[in-house]
Order: sequence, then C-alpha cells, then structure tokens
Amino acid sequence: MYRIIVAESTSPRDGKFIENIGQYAPREPGPEGKGRLRVDADRANYWLNVGAQPSDTVRSLLRRAGVYKGRHEVRVAAARKSGAVPVKESADER
Repeated sequence: MYRIIVAESTSPRDGKFIENIGQYAPREPGPEGKGRLRVDADRANYWLNVGAQPSDTVRSLLRRAGVYKGRHEVRVAAARKSGAVPVKESADER
C-alpha cells in the first residue's frame, strides 16, 4: 500500500510530510483489476492550484482518479462562460 502525500521538495523521501491526500493499494482487487485508489480530489486540486508539482507516478494516479479531467472541465466551462455573448432579440423575432 502506498500513500499519496504532499511534502516539501527538500524533505527526505520517507521524512516529514504536510498532508496525506490519498492511498493506492495495487494488490487489492478493484475495478478492472487496477487496485484500490482513493484520492481526496478537493485537497489534490487545492495543492495543484497553489503550485504543487506531482511526481510522474502521482500524476498518473491523479489522472486515473479523474482529478485532471475535473480540472480540465472546470477550466473549459469557465472559458466558455467568459466567451459567451448574449444575443439580443430583434423586433422581427418577437
């Protein structure tokens, strides 16, 4: 079983960490034989928003958990909302 943690880049690998945001148990049976993956998406998004840089392995686990998909959908929705212009009705269409 592995923990997904937030840590300072200067702290040792097995040293002090800031927060535990999830866990991954590859040997436990799970959907599609991928193991059990539990991630607190809200906390993961918070740390990514403040500039945390995930390792390659953690990035793939966050992608598998759907964290990156949710972030992308929020950004696309915000871009579409800001780019939308209301259309005024003309006198002919009433």
